[in-house]
This record gives sequence, C-alpha cells and structure tokens, in this order.
Amino acid sequence: MTSLIKAVQAALTDQPAYSQTFPCKPATAELGRKLVRDVLALWRLDHLADVATLIISELIANAVRHTSCHTLRLIVERPSATRVRVAVVDRAPLRLPVLGKIGENDESGRGLLLIDCTAGRWGYDLRGPGGRPWGKEVWAELFMKGDE
Repeated sequence: MTSLIKAVQAALTDQPAYSQTFPCKPATAELGRKLVRDVLALWRLDHLADVATLIISELIANAVRHTSCHTLRLIVERPSATRVRVAVVDRAPLRLPVLGKIGENDESGRGLLLIDCTAGRWGYDLRGPGGRPWGKEVWAELFMKGDE
C-alpha cells in the first residue's frame, strides 16, 4: 500500500502542515490514523504517534456521529517546533464540541474526555466570515519539551 503522504498536499503556510479530505464515514478513522502516523514519521516524531492517532480517531468519530457532513478535512500541522496539532474540519458550525458528564454505565460519550486527558490542549475554531461560519475546526495539540 502506498503512503498517504504522496496524495497529500502541503498547505502554503510558514509551518509544515498536511491535510486531506475524506468521506464523513467511520472508515475514515483508519485513513486518518495512517495520515497522522505517516506525517509524524516524516517529521521524526514517531513517539507521538500513539497519542495522536487516538486523538484523530476520536475527532473523526465525533464528526461522523454528530454531524451530517459528507466530507471531513483532516489536518496535521506543526504550529511551532515543539507542538503538533491534529484537527478535523466539518461543515457543521452549530454542532460544537462539549465536554460533558459521563455516567458509569454510558456506552459512549468519552471521546472528548479522552482527548482532554491526553492532549496538551484542545478546542475548536469556527471557519468562515464572522457571524456566518460555514464550518468548524476541532483540534488538539501535543506538546514536546519546552512548550508546555
């Protein structure tokens, strides 16, 4: 199987970034994990792969479950030399992520709790003009020594 990196276009920014659009389906989680692992390997940050793939899986699962979007944009970027950000962009700006309370017997709803416990920080940004967003980017960042 060929690497997803070859199909990914680098964003035109001052920092390294990769992004790709995928269907908004549960099977995208596997593709997202592959993208994250490939990019982190390229940057020689393999030690972050387990946590980053867990996070991207949860972000994808939330978008699939809580939006009616047809596609998702996955992003892996380095906002600084000591931070990695993974993100999912969807076209559902009114469905914002909320860290809720989970009951002991609840069978789902722990995704954001997992992200909150494993990421250095997480959040979301609305996409589009002020007052009329067309979507949102839900992101999580991993910190390396020096930027915590």
